[in-house]
Amino acid sequence: MFHKEGLKIIQISTLLLLVIVFAADKFIDIIWLAKLIQSLFLGLYIIILQFFRNPKRNTVLNIQQIIAPVDGKVVVIEEVEEPEFFKDKRLQVSIFMSPLNVHVTRYPISGTVKYSKYHPGKYLVAWHPKSSTENERTTIVIENNSGGQILYRQIAGALAKRIMNYAVEGESILQGTDAGFIKFGSRVDLFLPLGTKINVTLNQKVKGGEQVIATL
Repeated sequence: MFHKEGLKIIQISTLLLLVIVFAADKFIDIIWLAKLIQSLFLGLYIIILQFFRNPKRNTVLNIQQIIAPVDGKVVVIEEVEEPEFFKDKRLQVSIFMSPLNVHVTRYPISGTVKYSKYHPGKYLVAWHPKSSTENERTTIVIENNSGGQILYRQIAGALAKRIMNYAVEGESILQGTDAGFIKFGSRVDLFLPLGTKINVTLNQKVKGGEQVIATL
């Protein structure tokens, strides 16, 4: 299954691949060169397919648990000051996605979208400390009946040039469903209430839509 954000790119890539394979066979007399060109474009095509894959995830709904919004590696677990919405101390958990990870963003918890805002910005590498406040990003706050308000932030990286955010203020959302998509390497920051139990460790790889990363 592929994500809807990649369907147009996949269609164009499929057509381009067919044209290149046909053209190489017809117009390049050196067999090894024709095969090399075909193989290179086939490899690129496979990379595009795997980037836009959207595997089904079995989310176990639980209002007390925060699930990983994305696939990737935990790169930050610390208490910080959240300056945009809460303006107080929160527990930050950040997950870095390489270009090889699934880039679907999923809602980490069920509730109501209280805040959804896009910020233009830079394209620093996603693991840079200032990427959370200076890069292109979207900030979403979900209000949950059990744990209060949870903030997550989609952040563009050096390669990511487009963030898709589906969160609409006032909308009721369901844990584990599609919340957006980030094209190419990037990260997601979560800001959780102090006292939240963190269930992951630094450098741990997590699976979006399924893995519990924190308990309220």
